Amino acid sequence: MSINAEVTKTGAENALATIRKFSRRVQGTGLVKTVRGGRYFARDASKIVKKKRALKLIKRRAEYQQLLKEGKVAEPAPRRGYNRDSSSSGTPRPGDGAPIAR
Repeated sequence: MSINAEVTKTGAENALATIRKFSRRVQGTGLVKTVRGGRYFARDASKIVKKKRALKLIKRRAEYQQLLKEGKVAEPAPRRGYNRDSSSSGTPRPGDGAPIAR
């Protein structure tokens, strides 16, 4: 794919104005956007690779659940942080019900 962007200097136009005109012309073609968009292109994984990865994940999870049942792995502590269901639990959060100052 080749796109030509040609600019000629007109009259008493200085070099900076010509460069600016050229930049606008190139930007209008969309070439820079296209090249930058493909910079980090990553191929999609094939069906076989996706299937193998999914099977491996299922197997690993099953093994972990079995180890949990046998008591060979300590159960992870619940995560602390924002919990969506905290408003429905009985304890009010700080600032709940407080009037908004205007």
